[in-house]
Amino acid sequence: MTNNHEAHSPSDRPSLTQRASALATQITLRSPAELADALPYMLGFHPTDSLVMVAVHGGSGRFGGRLRVGIPTAPGEWEDTARQVAECLIRGSERRGAKPDGIVLYLCLEPDGEESGQRVMTRLRPLAQRIRLACGALDVPVLEALCLSAGRYWSYVCPDARCCPAEGSPLAAVGTSVMAATATFAGLRLRGSLKDIEGRLAPLCGPGAEELEQALDRAAAALVPKILDGASRQEVGAETIALARTLMRRLTLAPPIEGGPRAEDWDDSLLAHDEAASLIIGLQDREVRDIAAEWMEGEEAAPALRLWRALARRCVGAYHEHAAAPLTLAGWVSWSTGDEPTARIALGMALRADAEYRFAQLLHHACNEGIDPEGLRQCLRAERRSREPRRKRRAASTRPSGRRGRTAPGRVSRRTAGSGS
Repeated sequence: MTNNHEAHSPSDRPSLTQRASALATQITLRSPAELADALPYMLGFHPTDSLVMVAVHGGSGRFGGRLRVGIPTAPGEWEDTARQVAECLIRGSERRGAKPDGIVLYLCLEPDGEESGQRVMTRLRPLAQRIRLACGALDVPVLEALCLSAGRYWSYVCPDARCCPAEGSPLAAVGTSVMAATATFAGLRLRGSLKDIEGRLAPLCGPGAEELEQALDRAAAALVPKILDGASRQEVGAETIALARTLMRRLTLAPPIEGGPRAEDWDDSLLAHDEAASLIIGLQDREVRDIAAEWMEGEEAAPALRLWRALARRCVGAYHEHAAAPLTLAGWVSWSTGDEPTARIALGMALRADAEYRFAQLLHHACNEGIDPEGLRQCLRAERRSREPRRKRRAASTRPSGRRGRTAPGRVSRRTAGSGS
């Protein structure tokens, strides 16, 4: 389950979630139409196939924590899902200081095949009712429950056909509402739909996927035995970090293409199959991955994020679980640079690739709980500074006297807070 709560990061630059919450306090949302229009700005993207809940506090209706999960396809799972999401949002809000006074529920699902939006609304009504009952059992009412489908919205709460007709009401055209105008003024930028964001991180498919898997086979055969051997693990780690830095420089010298699938195609074209495969296998070593996590800010962040996304897309076929490492790194860089919505999506995908990947588990929890990422950034900066003298000492000790020698790679022995296999 991927549960997304409002973050309360005290870092110098307001996060997207903080700006969205501040924006919500500037506008009074009185109707189902206004609540429907506000949803993507509260999340930072257009949710697709999603159950979204937003906590409401006080008489003024201040928005608080929020949660997003995929809508279970099997109705038999709806009872448990309703109980879990109600418990998660309400108890999570209590842990952060205040029980909600109400909840706004959204069910966002596009029609399947010949199905109409109205049919989707009818089909999901029992799920909405189960969630309302589950929240009521915890003494928190659902103030509004909306279904968004096929460009229209319906209210499960409002009985007045004059404002909520049976055929639904059209959603406001993108960018035309007061909420959209205020969001633009506040510097908020929607990152497309959930499906768009996941598509930028999902494994590639098509004829080239077989070549990618073959490259991964070759890299695994060459590197895995060395990683498992303590004597050669240091060498593989140093080579992996050097390769990652080389590819980041290459990406830096080739500015990204903004928007659309061409951006991913461009980045993919800059990485050879064997290079990407070697880096994917090398990142399975926890110490190597922890060093890579240090590239989370400044000029390093943008090329690092492009690299981790490109590597996640290369984890095809039998190597799907290997995507947990680059997806987690992509989520970490996104969170560190203030893009919490994308971070949650990337970390959620990492956990789908490997549910036991500890680093993703801890980052996902911390991001959802609104913990400031600056604490982890400080730890990583300190480790980076402390490693420099060790690297220089090793270089000096391995340089033959009287002539210039080659620097031997050093082992990095650290356990970053939140690291794991």
